[in-house]
Amino acid sequence: MNNIKYWIKAARLRTLPLSLSGVLLGCALAVDSWWHFSLFWWAMATTIGFQVLSNFANDYGDGVKGTDAQRTGEARMVASGLITAKQMKRAVWVTGILTFFSATIVVFMAFGQQHYLLSFLFFNLTLLALWAAVRYTVGGGAYGYSGWGDVFVFAFFGLLGVLGSSVLFIKQIDYYLLLPAITVGLLSVAVLNLNNMRDADQDALIGKRTLAVRMGFQKAKIYHNILVLGALVSALLYAFLRAQELWSWAFIFAFIPLGIHLIRVQKISDPADYDAELKKVALSTFLYALLMALIF
Repeated sequence: MNNIKYWIKAARLRTLPLSLSGVLLGCALAVDSWWHFSLFWWAMATTIGFQVLSNFANDYGDGVKGTDAQRTGEARMVASGLITAKQMKRAVWVTGILTFFSATIVVFMAFGQQHYLLSFLFFNLTLLALWAAVRYTVGGGAYGYSGWGDVFVFAFFGLLGVLGSSVLFIKQIDYYLLLPAITVGLLSVAVLNLNNMRDADQDALIGKRTLAVRMGFQKAKIYHNILVLGALVSALLYAFLRAQELWSWAFIFAFIPLGIHLIRVQKISDPADYDAELKKVALSTFLYALLMALIF
Protein backbone atom coordinates (compact mmCIF):
# COMPACT_ATOMS: atom_id res chain seq x y z
CA MET A 1 0.00 0.00 0.00
CA ASN A 2 2.83 2.40 0.82
CA ASN A 3 4.38 1.67 -2.57
CA ILE A 4 1.16 2.74 -4.29
CA LYS A 5 1.16 5.92 -2.22
CA TYR A 6 4.68 6.72 -3.39
CA TRP A 7 3.74 6.27 -7.05
CA ILE A 8 0.72 8.54 -6.60
CA LYS A 9 3.01 11.16 -5.10
CA ALA A 10 5.46 10.73 -7.99
CA ALA A 11 2.61 11.26 -10.48
CA ARG A 12 1.97 14.67 -8.82
CA LEU A 13 -1.76 14.74 -9.44
CA ARG A 14 -1.93 18.39 -8.41
CA THR A 15 -0.32 19.29 -11.76
CA LEU A 16 -3.14 17.73 -13.81
CA PRO A 17 -5.60 20.67 -13.77
CA LEU A 18 -3.00 22.89 -15.43
CA SER A 19 -2.15 20.37 -18.15
CA LEU A 20 -5.84 19.66 -18.85
CA SER A 21 -6.74 23.35 -19.18
CA GLY A 22 -5.49 23.78 -22.74
CA VAL A 23 -7.15 20.65 -24.10
CA LEU A 24 -10.44 21.40 -22.34
CA LEU A 25 -10.44 24.93 -23.71
CA GLY A 26 -9.42 23.98 -27.25
CA CYS A 27 -12.04 21.26 -27.57
CA ALA A 28 -14.79 23.38 -26.02
CA LEU A 29 -14.16 26.39 -28.25
CA ALA A 30 -14.10 24.15 -31.33
CA VAL A 31 -17.40 22.29 -30.87
CA ASP A 32 -20.61 22.41 -28.85
CA SER A 33 -21.50 19.62 -26.41
CA TRP A 34 -17.83 18.66 -26.31
CA TRP A 35 -18.31 16.39 -23.29
CA HIS A 36 -20.38 14.01 -25.43
CA PHE A 37 -17.50 13.25 -27.80
CA SER A 38 -15.36 10.20 -27.08
CA LEU A 39 -12.54 12.00 -28.92
CA PHE A 40 -12.57 14.67 -26.19
CA TRP A 41 -12.17 12.10 -23.41
CA TRP A 42 -9.40 10.27 -25.26
CA ALA A 43 -7.60 13.60 -25.74
CA MET A 44 -7.94 14.35 -22.02
CA ALA A 45 -6.65 10.87 -21.11
CA THR A 46 -3.68 11.34 -23.44
CA THR A 47 -2.90 14.70 -21.85
CA ILE A 48 -2.89 13.06 -18.43
CA GLY A 49 -0.49 10.47 -19.80
CA PHE A 50 1.90 13.14 -21.06
CA GLN A 51 1.78 14.99 -17.73
CA VAL A 52 2.40 11.90 -15.63
CA LEU A 53 5.22 10.91 -18.00
CA SER A 54 6.76 14.34 -17.57
CA ASN A 55 6.45 14.13 -13.79
CA PHE A 56 8.02 10.67 -13.65
CA ALA A 57 10.85 11.76 -15.97
CA ASN A 58 11.39 14.93 -13.92
CA ASP A 59 11.56 12.91 -10.71
CA TYR A 60 14.03 10.52 -12.31
CA GLY A 61 16.19 13.13 -14.08
CA ASP A 62 16.54 15.47 -11.11
CA GLY A 63 16.89 12.52 -8.74
CA VAL A 64 19.87 10.92 -10.45
CA LYS A 65 21.55 14.32 -10.89
CA GLY A 66 21.15 15.23 -7.23
CA THR A 67 19.07 18.32 -8.03
CA ASP A 68 16.35 17.32 -5.56
CA ALA A 69 18.71 16.48 -2.70
CA GLN A 70 17.78 19.60 -0.74
CA ARG A 71 14.56 20.54 -2.50
CA THR A 72 11.92 22.77 -0.92
CA GLY A 73 8.26 21.76 -1.10
CA GLU A 74 6.83 18.44 -2.21
CA ALA A 75 9.30 15.57 -1.79
CA ARG A 76 10.56 13.69 -4.85
CA MET A 77 10.52 9.93 -4.73
CA VAL A 78 13.88 9.05 -6.33
CA ALA A 79 15.78 11.69 -4.36
CA SER A 80 14.20 10.50 -1.11
CA GLY A 81 14.94 6.85 -1.92
CA LEU A 82 11.28 5.80 -1.70
CA ILE A 83 11.40 4.70 -5.36
CA THR A 84 14.65 3.54 -6.93
CA ALA A 85 16.06 5.16 -10.05
CA LYS A 86 15.71 1.84 -11.88
CA GLN A 87 12.03 1.56 -10.97
CA MET A 88 11.35 5.13 -12.04
CA LYS A 89 13.17 4.66 -15.32
CA ARG A 90 11.00 1.62 -16.02
CA ALA A 91 7.90 3.65 -15.15
CA VAL A 92 8.97 6.35 -17.63
CA TRP A 93 9.20 3.75 -20.40
CA VAL A 94 5.86 2.14 -19.57
CA THR A 95 4.06 5.48 -19.27
CA GLY A 96 5.64 6.69 -22.49
CA ILE A 97 4.51 3.62 -24.42
CA LEU A 98 0.95 3.80 -23.05
CA THR A 99 0.74 7.51 -23.82
CA PHE A 100 2.03 6.91 -27.35
CA PHE A 101 -0.71 4.36 -28.02
CA SER A 102 -3.35 6.66 -26.53
CA ALA A 103 -2.15 9.55 -28.69
CA THR A 104 -2.20 7.29 -31.76
CA ILE A 105 -5.83 6.43 -31.06
CA VAL A 106 -6.64 10.14 -30.82
CA VAL A 107 -4.96 10.83 -34.17
CA PHE A 108 -6.82 8.05 -35.96
CA MET A 109 -10.14 8.95 -34.33
CA ALA A 110 -9.73 12.57 -35.40
CA PHE A 111 -8.33 12.18 -38.90
CA GLY A 112 -8.77 8.55 -39.94
CA GLN A 113 -7.84 7.91 -43.55
CA GLN A 114 -9.26 11.17 -44.87
CA HIS A 115 -6.68 13.65 -43.62
CA TYR A 116 -3.29 12.12 -44.28
CA LEU A 117 -1.31 15.34 -43.88
CA LEU A 118 -2.86 16.11 -40.49
CA SER A 119 -2.36 12.51 -39.36
CA PHE A 120 1.32 12.75 -40.31
CA LEU A 121 1.69 16.13 -38.59
CA PHE A 122 0.05 15.03 -35.34
CA PHE A 123 1.91 11.75 -35.27
CA ASN A 124 5.18 13.67 -35.38
CA LEU A 125 3.90 16.13 -32.78
CA THR A 126 3.22 13.13 -30.56
CA LEU A 127 6.83 12.00 -30.89
CA LEU A 128 8.04 15.54 -30.22
CA ALA A 129 5.82 15.81 -27.12
CA LEU A 130 7.18 12.50 -25.81
CA TRP A 131 10.72 13.74 -26.34
CA ALA A 132 9.94 17.07 -24.64
CA ALA A 133 8.29 15.38 -21.64
CA VAL A 134 11.38 13.29 -20.98
CA ARG A 135 14.21 15.60 -22.01
CA TYR A 136 13.19 18.43 -19.71
CA THR A 137 15.46 16.99 -17.01
CA VAL A 138 16.76 13.67 -18.35
CA GLY A 139 20.13 13.43 -20.06
CA GLY A 140 23.22 15.61 -20.34
CA GLY A 141 21.54 18.14 -22.64
CA ALA A 142 18.29 18.48 -20.70
CA TYR A 143 16.73 21.72 -21.89
CA GLY A 144 15.24 22.51 -18.48
CA TYR A 145 18.79 23.04 -17.21
CA SER A 146 19.59 25.71 -19.77
CA GLY A 147 16.57 28.00 -19.44
CA TRP A 148 14.44 26.67 -22.30
CA GLY A 149 11.70 25.21 -20.11
CA ASP A 150 9.56 28.36 -20.38
CA VAL A 151 9.52 28.18 -24.18
CA PHE A 152 8.53 24.51 -24.25
CA VAL A 153 5.82 24.95 -21.60
CA PHE A 154 4.32 27.86 -23.52
CA ALA A 155 4.37 25.88 -26.76
CA PHE A 156 2.97 22.59 -25.44
CA PHE A 157 0.59 23.73 -22.68
CA GLY A 158 -0.65 26.79 -24.55
CA LEU A 159 -0.28 26.73 -28.32
CA LEU A 160 -0.40 22.99 -28.92
CA GLY A 161 -2.82 22.35 -26.07
CA VAL A 162 -5.48 24.80 -27.28
CA LEU A 163 -4.89 25.06 -31.02
CA GLY A 164 -3.94 21.39 -31.44
CA SER A 165 -6.98 20.07 -29.61
CA SER A 166 -9.29 22.33 -31.62
CA VAL A 167 -7.82 21.04 -34.89
CA LEU A 168 -8.79 17.51 -33.82
CA PHE A 169 -12.40 18.58 -34.35
CA ILE A 170 -12.45 21.32 -36.98
CA LYS A 171 -9.48 20.10 -39.06
CA GLN A 172 -8.11 23.62 -39.44
CA ILE A 173 -6.67 26.41 -37.32
CA ASP A 174 -9.06 29.03 -35.95
CA TYR A 175 -6.65 31.93 -35.55
CA TYR A 176 -8.89 33.63 -32.99
CA LEU A 177 -8.05 30.72 -30.68
CA LEU A 178 -4.46 31.90 -30.65
CA LEU A 179 -5.52 34.42 -27.99
CA PRO A 180 -6.85 31.93 -25.39
CA ALA A 181 -3.90 29.70 -26.30
CA ILE A 182 -1.56 32.55 -25.34
CA THR A 183 -3.51 33.05 -22.10
CA VAL A 184 -3.15 29.41 -21.05
CA GLY A 185 0.45 29.31 -22.23
CA LEU A 186 1.50 32.38 -20.26
CA LEU A 187 -0.23 31.20 -17.09
CA SER A 188 1.43 27.80 -17.47
CA VAL A 189 4.82 29.50 -17.77
CA ALA A 190 3.91 31.52 -14.66
CA VAL A 191 3.49 28.26 -12.73
CA LEU A 192 6.91 27.10 -13.95
CA ASN A 193 8.43 30.45 -13.03
CA LEU A 194 7.08 30.18 -9.48
CA ASN A 195 8.61 26.73 -9.24
CA ASN A 196 11.93 28.04 -10.54
CA MET A 197 11.91 31.05 -8.20
CA ARG A 198 11.29 28.73 -5.26
CA ASP A 199 14.24 26.52 -6.24
CA ALA A 200 16.54 29.23 -7.63
CA ASP A 201 19.19 29.13 -4.89
CA GLN A 202 19.52 25.36 -5.02
CA ASP A 203 19.40 25.29 -8.83
CA ALA A 204 22.22 27.83 -9.03
CA LEU A 205 24.43 25.66 -6.82
CA ILE A 206 24.09 22.58 -9.06
CA GLY A 207 24.30 24.48 -12.36
CA LYS A 208 20.64 24.40 -13.37
CA ARG A 209 20.33 27.67 -15.28
CA THR A 210 16.60 28.36 -15.33
CA LEU A 211 15.38 31.83 -16.31
CA ALA A 212 14.78 32.60 -12.64
CA VAL A 213 18.43 31.83 -11.93
CA ARG A 214 19.62 33.85 -14.91
CA MET A 215 17.47 36.89 -14.14
CA GLY A 216 17.75 36.95 -10.37
CA PHE A 217 15.04 37.21 -7.75
CA GLN A 218 13.69 40.73 -8.43
CA LYS A 219 13.68 40.49 -12.23
CA ALA A 220 11.99 37.11 -11.98
CA LYS A 221 9.17 38.81 -10.06
CA ILE A 222 8.81 41.41 -12.83
CA TYR A 223 8.82 38.63 -15.41
CA HIS A 224 6.08 36.90 -13.44
CA ASN A 225 3.94 40.04 -13.46
CA ILE A 226 4.36 40.30 -17.23
CA LEU A 227 3.26 36.70 -17.68
CA VAL A 228 0.06 37.02 -15.64
CA LEU A 229 -0.89 40.47 -16.95
CA GLY A 230 -0.11 39.37 -20.51
CA ALA A 231 -2.46 36.43 -20.03
CA LEU A 232 -5.19 38.82 -18.85
CA VAL A 233 -4.74 41.14 -21.85
CA SER A 234 -4.93 38.20 -24.26
CA ALA A 235 -8.09 36.90 -22.55
CA LEU A 236 -9.73 40.33 -22.67
CA LEU A 237 -8.87 40.77 -26.34
CA TYR A 238 -10.47 37.43 -27.23
CA ALA A 239 -13.61 38.37 -25.32
CA PHE A 240 -13.71 41.78 -27.04
CA LEU A 241 -13.60 40.05 -30.43
CA ARG A 242 -15.93 37.15 -29.70
CA ALA A 243 -18.21 37.96 -26.74
CA GLN A 244 -21.84 38.57 -27.75
CA GLU A 245 -23.51 38.77 -24.35
CA LEU A 246 -22.55 40.59 -21.18
CA TRP A 247 -22.36 37.34 -19.22
CA SER A 248 -19.70 36.14 -21.68
CA TRP A 249 -17.26 38.23 -19.65
CA ALA A 250 -17.79 36.04 -16.57
CA PHE A 251 -14.40 34.41 -17.20
CA ILE A 252 -12.90 37.48 -15.54
CA PHE A 253 -13.69 35.89 -12.17
CA ALA A 254 -10.76 33.52 -12.79
CA PHE A 255 -8.40 36.50 -12.74
CA ILE A 256 -9.53 37.87 -9.37
CA PRO A 257 -7.47 35.31 -7.37
CA LEU A 258 -4.60 35.94 -9.80
CA GLY A 259 -4.67 39.64 -8.92
CA ILE A 260 -4.47 38.77 -5.24
CA HIS A 261 -1.70 36.34 -6.11
CA LEU A 262 0.39 39.06 -7.78
CA ILE A 263 0.16 41.23 -4.68
CA ARG A 264 1.26 38.27 -2.58
CA VAL A 265 4.21 37.51 -4.88
CA GLN A 266 5.60 41.03 -4.49
CA LYS A 267 5.66 40.64 -0.69
CA ILE A 268 7.36 37.23 -0.58
CA SER A 269 10.96 37.29 0.63
CA ASP A 270 11.41 33.61 1.48
CA PRO A 271 11.55 31.52 -1.75
CA ALA A 272 9.91 28.58 0.05
CA ASP A 273 6.69 30.61 0.25
CA TYR A 274 6.28 30.39 -3.53
CA ASP A 275 5.26 26.75 -3.17
CA ALA A 276 1.83 27.73 -1.86
CA GLU A 277 1.29 30.05 -4.84
CA LEU A 278 1.75 27.30 -7.42
CA LYS A 279 -1.65 25.76 -6.74
CA LYS A 280 -3.39 29.14 -6.91
CA VAL A 281 -2.18 29.88 -10.43
CA ALA A 282 -2.78 26.33 -11.67
CA LEU A 283 -6.35 26.22 -10.35
CA SER A 284 -7.07 29.73 -11.64
CA THR A 285 -5.92 28.63 -15.09
CA PHE A 286 -8.24 25.63 -14.95
CA LEU A 287 -11.09 27.86 -13.75
CA TYR A 288 -10.49 30.18 -16.71
CA ALA A 289 -10.59 27.23 -19.12
CA LEU A 290 -13.73 25.82 -17.52
CA LEU A 291 -15.57 29.15 -17.53
CA MET A 292 -14.62 29.76 -21.16
CA ALA A 293 -15.75 26.24 -22.06
CA LEU A 294 -19.16 26.88 -20.50
CA ILE A 295 -19.56 30.42 -21.83
CA PHE A 296 -18.43 30.33 -25.46
